[in-house]
Amino acid sequence: MSDDQRDEKTEIRTDGAPAPAWLFSQGVRKGPILQVSGQGPQDPATGAYVHPGDVKAQTRRTLENVKAIVEAGGATVEDVVMFRVYLTTRAHFAAMNEAYAEFIAANVGADGVKPCRTTVFVELPQEPMLVEIDAMAVVS
Repeated sequence: MSDDQRDEKTEIRTDGAPAPAWLFSQGVRKGPILQVSGQGPQDPATGAYVHPGDVKAQTRRTLENVKAIVEAGGATVEDVVMFRVYLTTRAHFAAMNEAYAEFIAANVGADGVKPCRTTVFVELPQEPMLVEIDAMAVVS
């Protein structure tokens, strides 16, 4: 593979996650770096927000959307080096963290190296969203 091919910037698209609402890509890969845009609790087929008021269920759906883009970019959850989680309130942290721990256990395992994570509390762009998550992976 030439240096030009390794450094080519490629848009990642998949039907396994909702289409972007605005002018951005679901994911972008440049060389071994894969960045996944912030995903929310949307049904991939319809784009409808799911699980109103249930941050744990919304976290599970959001992580599945992120995983679909990671896999479409040629990586696995084990290749993720960083998840950023955005919540609307601190009161949702425990439920989000429980869903996140279950997802990591299922996708990385007890002996795997867990990705880094940052959790931030913000006002999200759509009223039904209680959680948004983005990720960065290094494709092996």
